[in-house]
Amino acid sequence: MSTTKIINLKSRPSGKPTPANFEFTTEEVPTVDNGQLLLRTTYVSVDPYLRGRMNDVPSYVPPFELGKPIVSGVVAEVLESRHDGFTKGDYVTGSLAWKETQVAGAEGLIKVDPDQAPLSAYLGVLGMTGLTAYFGLTEIGKPKAGETLVVSGAAGAVGSVVGQIGKILGLRVVGIAGSDEKVEMLKSDFGFDAGINYNTTENMSKAIAAACPDGVDIYFDNVGGPISDAVLFNINKFSRTINCGAISVYNNTELPKSVSVQPFLVKNSSLMQGFIVFDYADKYPAGIKQLAQWLGEDKLTHTETVREGFDNIPQAFLDLFDGKNTGKMVVKI
Repeated sequence: MSTTKIINLKSRPSGKPTPANFEFTTEEVPTVDNGQLLLRTTYVSVDPYLRGRMNDVPSYVPPFELGKPIVSGVVAEVLESRHDGFTKGDYVTGSLAWKETQVAGAEGLIKVDPDQAPLSAYLGVLGMTGLTAYFGLTEIGKPKAGETLVVSGAAGAVGSVVGQIGKILGLRVVGIAGSDEKVEMLKSDFGFDAGINYNTTENMSKAIAAACPDGVDIYFDNVGGPISDAVLFNINKFSRTINCGAISVYNNTELPKSVSVQPFLVKNSSLMQGFIVFDYADKYPAGIKQLAQWLGEDKLTHTETVREGFDNIPQAFLDLFDGKNTGKMVVKI
């Protein structure tokens, strides 16, 4: 019987995770029963939200268990199938364990077409990343042509797609990122109208005002913290803030101090709403269809940072918190 490498959660991090929180083990690959598939991992998605699952606290998904494999979005090749819906050689995507090879049930797995788009795209622009951007902006942001959209974490996986969709829908788009190179890329590669480097900007509120002379109608918030506080000083009447992520505070060990949002929201009759992409699961097929159409029409740029090697998955995840990714971070196995 063959064996496979596994990456387990060894310990729960306090603050920023480290390599010591992960452990590599091996196990025998079980035989394939009726209704199951033998899968070989091809690409693994690493995402900021996984940090929350490393804590033993209630959330919208259960926490990872100590001594058990980390789970995230994966694209895998079917090596053996005992399910009528899949055959050897198919590629599938779904939420799977960090294992080189594994046996899994077919439930929750979606067959993907490598001829329609690169396989890694099904973890990015055509996967949860793209769907998060699409549904957050369209369902909560309710964009109208001519409005101003500000995106934080704009050079990241979700943010870069949000900005591009904003341009497709006729918005003025301003991105916030952490380096001059990323700001330039937002404009040259993704079509953003303006960008702000938060690491070299002393007064974010004034910088946002200068970049958004007509104020902010929609704010797609991927970071939380002081950057999002600064946006509040520039929101328009009836603005919509979409709370998608808060990577700036995920590793905090104390409650962050922040401005009170209520006066801004009341004064501007403004909406602020958090969401998770699973809220729109019934609309996934329509979302994927629209994103695939835009991708096929070259209206969306598929940008990713690819690391290679199963052993490098934990470090790729840790690098997210230092902004070492441009677009979606994936690991090719």
